[in-house]
Amino acid sequence: MKIWLRKLFVSLVAVMTLGLYIPQVPAESEASGAETVREETAFSEELSQQLTVEDLTDKAKEQTFTKLGPRIREKVEKDIVETIFPEIETVIESRVNAGEVPLYEISENPAAGYGEKIFNLTNTRSGEELARFHVRRDLRPGEGYWFNFHYHVKEDGYETHYPLGEIYWDKNTPPKWMS
Repeated sequence: MKIWLRKLFVSLVAVMTLGLYIPQVPAESEASGAETVREETAFSEELSQQLTVEDLTDKAKEQTFTKLGPRIREKVEKDIVETIFPEIETVIESRVNAGEVPLYEISENPAAGYGEKIFNLTNTRSGEELARFHVRRDLRPGEGYWFNFHYHVKEDGYETHYPLGEIYWDKNTPPKWMS
């Protein structure tokens, strides 16, 4: 019987303290809250107007290095900077309207393990993906492992591989992505 009495007492105290008390908000704080929302909106619009295609390509580079991970990056970074990044920049510039850069976004969740996804280029207003950028491991007999960078576009249902470039790894198996 003691347990029931304790549970009842705890329940009553919880209802009395949490359920019955409603804090009153002064009218001044409501007005100042509306002003801060307006200021934050104006500030975010100002920032979004300053975004450029270079910001998108910088984010794409960051996501590519995140996907590769430190073990792969240290070995192939020079090749990626020289061959893959210029191609990624060209594709992004061709897909994005220069006047509407703030409406585009680079996704932030590359696939780990053995997945191909690096990032997606998305139109934030419509929510549609314009391009998907991937990297695949290819094992060529007698040559070793290669990283095949490519992208897919919305127009063909993301089926065709459009090549960005290939980078040689080694005859040994490369580590998993993001390791």
